[in-house]
Amino acid sequence: MTQIHADSPGHNEPHAVPLRILFAVFVALLFFTFLTVAVTWVDLGSLNLWIALAVAVIKAVMVCLYFMHLRWDSPFNGFIITISFIFVALFIGLALLDSVEYQPDYQKPAIATDTGGG
Repeated sequence: MTQIHADSPGHNEPHAVPLRILFAVFVALLFFTFLTVAVTWVDLGSLNLWIALAVAVIKAVMVCLYFMHLRWDSPFNGFIITISFIFVALFIGLALLDSVEYQPDYQKPAIATDTGGG
């Protein structure tokens, strides 16, 4: 089991996040949630996917940095989580952009106009 020493940076004393910072992050998360929904109202083609993924990464990073207190931990931890979310978004985005190429050509079935009554 690892022990945290009193002289290690970021672990000297507990800290309380001011309520104004938590409220500002909450308002920003609400704004980005609205932006995620608003992206669906406009057809931008494949750009919709990238905007939605970018907004998701921003929201995830904000939650991790402020509500998981990584903002006040070692800067390296915040950097790693941010880069990880960016790579996940890139992976998902590139995989979804290419998924159309592997779908078979689909034609809607013709609607029968004859009711079969003879």
